[in-house]
Amino acid sequence: MLSFAHRFHGHGSLRFVYKNGQAIRSRLITIKYTSNPNRKNSRFAVVVSKKVHKSAVGRNRMRRRVYEIVRQELPKIPHAHDVAIMIFSSEVITLPAEELTETIRQLFTQADLYK
Repeated sequence: MLSFAHRFHGHGSLRFVYKNGQAIRSRLITIKYTSNPNRKNSRFAVVVSKKVHKSAVGRNRMRRRVYEIVRQELPKIPHAHDVAIMIFSSEVITLPAEELTETIRQLFTQADLYK
């Protein structure tokens, strides 16, 4: 589980990322990100709409899978960024872990979060 310090709190900060962030898209997932020099930790949010999966259990499972991958990749991200990860396909539930990890790594690489 991703620690409390690396998560968004409240809708206002997430709204800032939606408004000012840059987007990178893949077939299943989109990330919006912006740098945040005022913070010392990167913050992440995983957003899954009810349109993607009707069941709260399924949406939470997708969130947990993505948060775990983010937790493992966090030491590789040196600077503070605000990142919103939006899931647009229910296929993420059944996707093999290696494939999901590779998709998120590619998105992070395209966004230059690993610098």
